[in-house]
Amino acid sequence: MASELEPEVQAIDRSLLECSAEEIAGKWLQATDLTREVYQHLAHYVPKIYCRGPNPLPQKEDMLAQHVLLGPMEWYLCGEDPAFGFPKLEQANKPSHLCGRVFKVGEPTYSCRDCAVDPTCVLCMECFLGSIHRDHRYRMTTSGGGGFCDCGDTEAWKEGPYCQKHELNTSEIEEEEDPLVHLSEDVIARTYNIFAIMFRYAVEILTWEKESELPADLEMVEKSDTYYCMLFNDEVHTYEQVIYTLQKAVNCTQKEAIGFATTVDRDGRRSVRYGDFQYCEQAKSVIVRNTSRQTKPLKVQVMHSSIVAHQNFGLKLLSWLGSIIGYSDGLRRILCQVGLQEGPDGENSSLVDRLMLSDSKLWKGARSVYHQLFMSSLLMDLKYKKLFAVRFAKNYERLQSDYVTDDHDREFSVADLSVQIFTVPSLARMLITEENLMSIIIKTFMDHLRHRDAHGRFQFERYTALQAFKFRRVQSLILDLKYVLISKPTEWSDELRQKFLEGFDAFLELLKCMQGMDPITRQVGQHIEMEPEWEAAFTLQMKLTHVISMMQDWCASDEKVLIEAYKKCLTVLMQCHGGYTDGEQPITLSICGHSVETIRYCVSQEKVSIHLPVSRLLAGLHVLLSKSEVAYKFPELLPLSELSPPMLIEHPLRCLVLCAQVHAGMWRRNGFSLVNQIYYYHNVKCRREMFDKDIVMLQTGVSMMDPNHFLMIMLSRFELYQIFSTPDYGKRFSSEITHKDVVQQNNTLIEEMLYLIIMLVGERFSPGVGQVNATDEIKREIIHQLSIKPMAHSELVKSLPEDENKETGMESVIEAVAHFKKPGLTGRGMYELKPECAKEFNLYFYHFSRAEQSKAEEAQRKMKRQNREDTALPPPVLPPFCPLFASLVNILQSDVMLCIMGTILQWAVEHNGYAWSESMLQRVLHLIGMALQEEKQHLENVTEEHVVTFTFTQKISKPGEAPKNSPSILAMLETLQNAPYLEVHKDMIRWILKTFNAVKKMRESSPTSPVAETEGTIMEESSRDKDKAERKRKAEIARLRREKIMAQMSEMQRHFIDENKELFQQTLELDASTSAVLDNSPVVSDMTLTALGPTQTQVPEQRQFVTCILCQEEQEVKVESRAMVLAAFVQRSTVLSKNRSKFIQDPEKYDPLFMHPDLSCGTHTSSCGHIMHAHCWQRRKWICVSLWMKKRVFTVG
Repeated sequence: MASELEPEVQAIDRSLLECSAEEIAGKWLQATDLTREVYQHLAHYVPKIYCRGPNPLPQKEDMLAQHVLLGPMEWYLCGEDPAFGFPKLEQANKPSHLCGRVFKVGEPTYSCRDCAVDPTCVLCMECFLGSIHRDHRYRMTTSGGGGFCDCGDTEAWKEGPYCQKHELNTSEIEEEEDPLVHLSEDVIARTYNIFAIMFRYAVEILTWEKESELPADLEMVEKSDTYYCMLFNDEVHTYEQVIYTLQKAVNCTQKEAIGFATTVDRDGRRSVRYGDFQYCEQAKSVIVRNTSRQTKPLKVQVMHSSIVAHQNFGLKLLSWLGSIIGYSDGLRRILCQVGLQEGPDGENSSLVDRLMLSDSKLWKGARSVYHQLFMSSLLMDLKYKKLFAVRFAKNYERLQSDYVTDDHDREFSVADLSVQIFTVPSLARMLITEENLMSIIIKTFMDHLRHRDAHGRFQFERYTALQAFKFRRVQSLILDLKYVLISKPTEWSDELRQKFLEGFDAFLELLKCMQGMDPITRQVGQHIEMEPEWEAAFTLQMKLTHVISMMQDWCASDEKVLIEAYKKCLTVLMQCHGGYTDGEQPITLSICGHSVETIRYCVSQEKVSIHLPVSRLLAGLHVLLSKSEVAYKFPELLPLSELSPPMLIEHPLRCLVLCAQVHAGMWRRNGFSLVNQIYYYHNVKCRREMFDKDIVMLQTGVSMMDPNHFLMIMLSRFELYQIFSTPDYGKRFSSEITHKDVVQQNNTLIEEMLYLIIMLVGERFSPGVGQVNATDEIKREIIHQLSIKPMAHSELVKSLPEDENKETGMESVIEAVAHFKKPGLTGRGMYELKPECAKEFNLYFYHFSRAEQSKAEEAQRKMKRQNREDTALPPPVLPPFCPLFASLVNILQSDVMLCIMGTILQWAVEHNGYAWSESMLQRVLHLIGMALQEEKQHLENVTEEHVVTFTFTQKISKPGEAPKNSPSILAMLETLQNAPYLEVHKDMIRWILKTFNAVKKMRESSPTSPVAETEGTIMEESSRDKDKAERKRKAEIARLRREKIMAQMSEMQRHFIDENKELFQQTLELDASTSAVLDNSPVVSDMTLTALGPTQTQVPEQRQFVTCILCQEEQEVKVESRAMVLAAFVQRSTVLSKNRSKFIQDPEKYDPLFMHPDLSCGTHTSSCGHIMHAHCWQRRKWICVSLWMKKRVFTVG
């Protein structure tokens, strides 16, 4: 068929070449109905130029289109030869200070990390090399296509918005100047006419949905009977499926099918058959049939060749418009006016609206062309950029719905233009205020997540593949919300406050649907059969992490907004958990004379959720009240008196108990889904708005309630209340051998509970919780990461949380805490922690995993041993709490806390009677150390008008009261100091006792301490009772020490006998045989041995065994055995000198073993008495030398 059409094509080509663009333009200038004239011209010539055969000829088509179709338009627009007209327009134009270069796929882009307002602000290579940013910290990436250079946009850069090329024009530009003033009225009128006709034609033909007939204005008199079978791209079918289908449908070779498939994927559509309607319909039916078995079929249309021709020219026309407006900003302004002018149908009838709303119906190539036209026109004109932004916001819900149901990637959707609009701070504020954009985005997002449970929470567990596909696409709306919030306002208007708070209400509704979603129950008995869906909920949480942080930043920038947001968040939390008791039975807990009413709730038996975004948002806002000092300035405006601390702490505490029980192995039967959730809960990607905020919420609750009450509630939730409230419960429980697993679980839970208390008191490096700034926070993170091991830059960055601008803040502080060790020939450069920063190391840093904590502990102890220091790892000195959280330290000196500490120390003292662990004891020692450090700081910072109320040293010195009469915590520490089974903790106990004495001296010397004054009064009134109590305490210590020593000796004896059963058996047999021999022999006294006469008595040889001090090998002393030696120190001695006045001339050559007759000096030999093998001495001589002497004379005796 192609060979038959070739002569005809050539003939048409010759006739088309005879057309005169100048004559056609002249005819148009004189026409009374220009639209009709132009449409007739297009109707006649477009089908003769485009789509004349099965294979397109793009070069020939473009050449003819320029000559016959575009040439007359250019002549008409210029009113003269375009070769002269366009240069004149360009010369009269005042060039834009915006670069606006549209990036191609794979083109390099540059973003300044110091000056860019957000990471989406980028420069092309030319502008970057000519800007000040080349000397800053920058990030280089490759473009995915579709964006444009932000050079010249003052809202995109904090500094240096212009490069050298665009800076030249800034002094000449007046911001409010209308670019149309540089064009004559005739040019404006002609441009408006031709742009209006051409733009309307392109939009009409590209959005045309009929396959066999054209619009009435474009219908030809003589219509050919030729059609195309047009195959469209989708993101469902694979290359292999398309190639195989095409080979069957159009009988082509594999190479031809690959070419078709490649073009379809690149451009969005391709004709695969050319001929009459029946011929093309046959191919269509084969394609549909072969691709509809498992998924929806490939989209195929049989289209008349004239429709395809006009659509191809429509794309060419849009590209032409984009190039023409580059000659003059006035032309760009006219095109924008034409595009946004409302049509006769009212709302959404402008050409721009029609294109946007038809986006999902267009093929990939058409989308790309008109997107680029929008970027080079609407987005480059500041006036019409705002108008376009309003139209985009009004159609936002429709555009996003079209995108979600579409299957093309976001980069090919008009919805992707949101990044070009929402990241402009002035446009974002305007859209929030005028169009309520925040609420629109959030409500649109929620409308697509309609799968809820009975409580209105999101439910992902039964998601189908289609729902999962929609969920992935709808996540882009969260990205749009991030774009809107990425730049915080510096000035607030009443309208902005109102609309932001409306958006905040919508955001709270979103978080409310997440609060408590995906609840889990502990699996008992058999393992869970099917792993539940958990990834969707965590994906949503991760996507929202930065949005939640930015919401808090916006609230923090205005006091009125912060107060209102706090009230709203608290109200929603009370709606979620107003009945936080969940219908559970109320109970009363009592320890040490303190009682609290709570509920009976077992995490191991009830439902518990790890998703608590409303609670965590409230925690973040509460910290901001402290950081911004709003809580102290306007307490009457805040509902702090309405807060219920038990309600605030309940759900975060359950979540942390869940983590503890998982670590204790109580949830093994729930499978890997729960393990993964716990991992991500602590992971650097999620922890800032999950784990960290749960700790803050507990700190918030504890700071507002009696610490004794909190500790009792915590013991109840950890299911440990019975152990610490019942005397000797632990002893009775550990005696039951059948409960070994439960004992181990309880030990782990106690360790986790103590760890949580350490975190609550010690984690005060968040600005607002402690008196620190953001720099201190990042410093501490880096110090603890480098405490594990030296790290490369990339490794260290991965371990630190990123903000919304993908920055960690590491570069600003790294030099203060670390040295950079340059790489050698191989390997990487490493950051090593500065020695002076080691004192800030906290063994129980809350972002350590268990493996990291173990490695860090080992590394720090090793370093201390190398520095010849004791291996104690005391808690570091901490910054003071902010006033809103100051009462947190009272946990350490509360009665229940002292009871917990004393109970565990008692277990350690009587270590055989209880089930306890060294890890448990280590945490108690750490808590005691923290309390001593706290009291020391209070005493150091005390002023005359203030009194020290933190009296931990006083409380740990008092013994327990009757009837228990337990020793004091201090007495038990002194006892444990000498315990042989706690060798590794001795240094820490010594440090505690040393610090205790130092604090005690400070308190005694402090004139402002009320305790000291009170003590003096009491001592004067009842000194006898004091002496009696002291004698009793010392007697108790002595008794405990004696009992412990006897118990240790008994235990060592029993252990030795168990270890050497065979030896004891041999000894018994030897004793029996020896006594039998002695019974038949004459009795011989050891003191009167005789060896005379023919029947001389056999004298038994004394066997001697010695142990080598170096290799610890035992050996009998015999002539044939290996040589054993002693190390001795030989020196000159004048103790018994007869001639002390004699001076030795050359002492180096003087033989110390030779004694001169004048007896001026003698030789003195001393030895430590340690025996060793001669070969061990030779191999390890340097050890002995370094240990025993320096620059001495050694010999072996």
